[in-house]
Amino acid sequence: MTPFVNGQTRKISLIVAFIALVVWELLVPTGNVTDFQVSFSSLIPPLFAISMALITREVILSLFCGVWIGATMLMGYNPVEGLLKTIDTHIVNSVTDTDQAAILLFTLGFGGVIGVVSANGGMGGVVKSASQYANTRKRSQMATMLMGVVIFFDDYANTLFVGNMMRPFTDKLKVSREKLAYLVDSTAAPVASLAVISTWSVFQMSLLETPYKEYGIVENPYITFLNSIPYSFYCILTIAFMGFLIWSGRDYSNMLKAERRALNDGKVLADGAQPLTDTELSQDGGLKSGTSHWTNAMVPVLLLVVIIVIGLYKTGTDALAPGDDHSIRNIIGSSDPYRALMWGSFIAGFVAIFLSYGRNLLTLRESLEFWVKGAKSMLMAFMILVLAWTLGDICREVKTADYIISLTEGFLTPALLPPVTFLTAAVVSFCTGTSWGTMPILVPIAVPLAFNLLGGDPNSLVGEPIYLATFASVLSGCVFGDHCSPLSDTTILSSIASGSDHVDHVKTQLPYALTTGVISLVFGYSLVSYLPVGVAILLGVAAAFVAVRLWGRDP
Repeated sequence: MTPFVNGQTRKISLIVAFIALVVWELLVPTGNVTDFQVSFSSLIPPLFAISMALITREVILSLFCGVWIGATMLMGYNPVEGLLKTIDTHIVNSVTDTDQAAILLFTLGFGGVIGVVSANGGMGGVVKSASQYANTRKRSQMATMLMGVVIFFDDYANTLFVGNMMRPFTDKLKVSREKLAYLVDSTAAPVASLAVISTWSVFQMSLLETPYKEYGIVENPYITFLNSIPYSFYCILTIAFMGFLIWSGRDYSNMLKAERRALNDGKVLADGAQPLTDTELSQDGGLKSGTSHWTNAMVPVLLLVVIIVIGLYKTGTDALAPGDDHSIRNIIGSSDPYRALMWGSFIAGFVAIFLSYGRNLLTLRESLEFWVKGAKSMLMAFMILVLAWTLGDICREVKTADYIISLTEGFLTPALLPPVTFLTAAVVSFCTGTSWGTMPILVPIAVPLAFNLLGGDPNSLVGEPIYLATFASVLSGCVFGDHCSPLSDTTILSSIASGSDHVDHVKTQLPYALTTGVISLVFGYSLVSYLPVGVAILLGVAAAFVAVRLWGRDP
C-alpha cells in the first residue's frame, strides 16, 4: 500500500503525538468516568474505527484505536490512562469472557480441522467430486447458497463450514473471494434467524419472556416468534436478492469489479489483498500417498455438525430440571451453543488427525503440525474478533446505543414504529458490531412502546401486524447493520471462512446490503401498516428482482 506520508514526516508526526500525550498527561487529571453522559461523543469510538478501517484498510489498528479513544473518554479524556486501561482491562475482559473464549477456541479448532483436511487430500477430493455436478460458476454459487440454507441451526457454524468447504471449489471456477464471502454472510444470520429452531430463534423468543411477564401476556413467546417470521423483511429479501443475483449471473458496483477481475484475470483476490486466512494450506491432495478423496474431509466436518447438534441437546437437557418441559424449544433455549461449538471443532480435529494417520495419508507428527498450522491461520481473525468485542463493550460503556435511541423519541406513531425501529436497530448494530448485543437493548424498549402506542389489552395486541412487524424489525435491523459493519463478528467470520480481505468484503457487500435494506424499509416496514404482509413481501421480492435486472451486468 502506498504510504500517505514519507518517512521523515511520519517520524515528526510521531514525535509531535508523543509530546502531545505527555503534555495531556500533565494537564488532564486522571479519573474514571463512572456515569458517562449520553451525547454525540458516544458515537466517536465506533465511527472512528469504521472510518479508519475503510480508509487505511488496517482493521486491527483501526479497532485498537477505536477502543483506545473510548477508553480515553472513560478515563476522563486522559489518553495515557486510556491506553493502559485498554491493555490491562478492556481487552483482557474480552478474552476472559466465557462465551467469547469458547468462540475463539471454536475458531482455532475449526482452523485446525481445515489445516488437516487440506493436507490429507480431503478438500481436493471435495472439489473433485463436486465438480462433476456443479461445474459452472452459477452452479457453484447456488451450491454455496443451498449449503448455507441447510446449515440453519447456528450462524457461526454455518459461516465457517460453508466458507471453508466451498472456497477451493469456487476458486477453481474463478468466483471472487468477495462474492463467496457475500454468499456465506448472507446465508448465515438471515437463515439462522428465520429457522423455526436455531440458536438465533431461541435467543429472540427468550427476549420476550420478561416483558410478557410484566404485562401479564399469556401467549407463548415462541408463538409470537413464529408469527413474526413473515415480517423479517430484510432476512427474507436478502435470500431472494441473492437468488436473483445467482440466477441471472449479474452483479453491480464493487462486486461487479471483483467478479470481472476473477473471471477475466483469474485473480480471486485483489492485488494487495490481505485475506484473513492462510491461503497457502494445501488443497490438492495428501502429502504422503497423493490420495484425494472427499471422505477425508467430509467425515470430520459432518461429524462436527453432528457433535454440535448433540451438544445443543446435551447442554439443554442438563440445564433443565426433571419436572421441566423437555420440548425441543425448551431444550435448545436452555442449551449452551458455545460449548457445543467448541466440542464439535475439537472432536472433529481429533477424528481428522487419526483418520489421516489410519489411512496412511499423513504421519501423526505431520497431522499435528498441519492442525497447528490451520489454527495459526486464524490468528489475525482471532485478534480482530477480540478487538471487535472490546469495542462493543466500550460502546456500551459510553452509551452509544442510548444516544441513538434518544434520537427517536418524541415523534413516533404506530405506523412509524416498525420503520423507525428497523433503522434504529441497524444503526446500533452497525456502530457496535453485534446483533446479539443490540437485540437485548432494543426488544425491552420496542415491545412496551408498541403496546403503549397501539393502546388496549396487550394480550389482544400480540397478534397485531404492527406489533409483530416491530418485534421482527429489531432482528432484521440488527442483521442489516451487521452486514454493513466492518466491526461485526459474523462479517469478520465470513471473511475468515472465505479467505477474503475483510475491507474488500465489506465494500463489495455494502451496496447489496443497502439495496435490500432500502427495499425492506420502503416496501416492507413502511407499508406493513397499510397492506397485508404477503403483499408487502411480494412487492419487496419484485423490487429486488427489478434492482438486479436494472443495475446488474454480466461480469
